[in-house]
Amino acid sequence: MTEAEQAIGTPDAGKAEEGAGTSAAGADETAGRGRRRVGVLLAVAALAYLIDLVSKLAVVAKLEHHAPVEVIGTWLQFEVIRNRGAAFGFGEAMTIVFTVIAVGVIMVIARLARKLYSLPWAIALGLLLGGAFGNLTDRIFRAPGDLQGAVVDFIAPSHFAVFNLADSAIVCGGFLIVILSFRGLDPDGTVHKD
Repeated sequence: MTEAEQAIGTPDAGKAEEGAGTSAAGADETAGRGRRRVGVLLAVAALAYLIDLVSKLAVVAKLEHHAPVEVIGTWLQFEVIRNRGAAFGFGEAMTIVFTVIAVGVIMVIARLARKLYSLPWAIALGLLLGGAFGNLTDRIFRAPGDLQGAVVDFIAPSHFAVFNLADSAIVCGGFLIVILSFRGLDPDGTVHKD
């Protein structure tokens, strides 16, 4: 190679360096996009958790051991119920099982978060995570303790089970996941057609 070629560099070498720079920039952009989605997941989870926690603290302080409060006549009331089971009071003798399931859900979401590039999935998983943490907090810290605490439920629609905002977040997150799955959108942002 002549001195002039060494000083200027070969055209192919320049293209290779440019391609490497573009690949590195693309990898950084993809990694950054993944971090932003995890940030959304955590923000949604924190918001869902805090709203649930504050609502439970408020209703226990103001409404427990009082008559139900009518929000929309008898169609919707606030009434504090301590639920040791799952939805609809099912499985009251299996409180520890529901605690283990909540921990399992949290671990699965943490694993999925490593490959999370989809904004709708980040929102859905954030709702699930926040709701799971909300009810898990009750299971750990409310009486009788030992991972068997009773969950505070207070939203009482007429002719329906009493529930809380953590339950609502879990149901909304699960519903969104079903929709995303039917549309073929994966947590990594890819779309597949079956």
